Amino acid sequence: MSRFGVVAPAFYSHFQAFQALASALIDRGHGVTFFQQVDARRWLTDPRIGFVAVGSDSHPLGSLDRSLQRAATSNHPLRLRGVIRDLCANTGMLCQALPPALNQAGVDVVLCDQMEAAGGLVAEALGMPFLSVACALPVNREPGIPLAVMPFAYGEDERQRRLYEGSQRVYDWLMRPLRDVIRQACRRFGIEPRDGLHQCLSSYAQISQTITGFDLPRQQLPAHYHAVGPLRAPFSGGVGRWPIDPGRPFVFASLGTLQGDRVDMFHQIAKACARLDAQLLIAHCAKLGPAQEERLRRAGATWVTSYAPQQWVLDHAHVVVTHGGLNTVMDAIKARTPALVMPIGFDQPGVAARVVHAGIGLQVNRRARASTIHDALKRLLEHPVERLQRLAAELERAGGTPRAADIVERVARTGCAVLGGPAQ
Repeated sequence: MSRFGVVAPAFYSHFQAFQALASALIDRGHGVTFFQQVDARRWLTDPRIGFVAVGSDSHPLGSLDRSLQRAATSNHPLRLRGVIRDLCANTGMLCQALPPALNQAGVDVVLCDQMEAAGGLVAEALGMPFLSVACALPVNREPGIPLAVMPFAYGEDERQRRLYEGSQRVYDWLMRPLRDVIRQACRRFGIEPRDGLHQCLSSYAQISQTITGFDLPRQQLPAHYHAVGPLRAPFSGGVGRWPIDPGRPFVFASLGTLQGDRVDMFHQIAKACARLDAQLLIAHCAKLGPAQEERLRRAGATWVTSYAPQQWVLDHAHVVVTHGGLNTVMDAIKARTPALVMPIGFDQPGVAARVVHAGIGLQVNRRARASTIHDALKRLLEHPVERLQRLAAELERAGGTPRAADIVERVARTGCAVLGGPAQ
């Protein structure tokens, strides 16, 4: 039996992906403990998973919600600095707190989110094997591939390449505070210096929630990179309670757990669906009040709810309108449902670019009016299914959580890199 430690940023969707993997490992006889600020404990629903609260001085109980509020508005240039400060503070805290915490918990192998540098840095300093998991789009860099956070369509001409290179320089300039935190940690730990998240990835195994056919055409991914598809718990769905009319189009709209309060975006979506005489289910993740829900119903939404069993809804929907969260788009591929992406922040522009490049949906601006959304939805209601069918078949073969658990176990058992290809 191995004892695994999980180091992930304090975001709900990231914790859910790691929880699915943790539960699978526990089913196989291993132990798993998460390490993060105390507020993040609330997202773990499997009682078998351990949790160690760290950084109580700098990240006390109740402080996480303020960080999440800032993250929800990270697309605003004036608020981006606050989000970067939060990222730096969390990484700095974890670099200080993790070495004794991991040792005290008896951790053998660390499972590290690509978006949190501290896990890999500390594991390397302690001489522990570690794996990198991309819960969002992979941060692996490659010439000719735009960074996931940049709102660029894919192209291979020289102009596009210069655009990608210039935007990467801008990103690196903005992320200088994190670079400084990482450099400081490397000096303190006595390990090779590095400058960004993409240089803090595992040499043992890298696991991604994407699939190869959905990503842009990469040529330089490492040999130990594994595209396994979504990390999900078995039977984690549910059955909807909405009486969907099979004779009318059915649209599902969700903007994720952080940005479900964007009532104006939902309002334009509702107006667009009303013009189409389409049924619309809005799930806002408990971000809206009764008055706002009623406003959306008056605008054209058929049903408005806090939460919906997403896979069930997508299996029944003709189109999904999404902010471009990777989880939603992967679920849409599984359901063979085309997506209209209205990216807001984080890696959502990159997800939108991949949706369009893969031919499985369209993108419109998050400020798009009802007429623009209406036209896009009308096109998607007639969208051919061949590319969705191919990606859905690839996703089914990718292996998901069981394959990810196989890779993790092989690293723990052998202490060696696990190369890509079918699980062994």
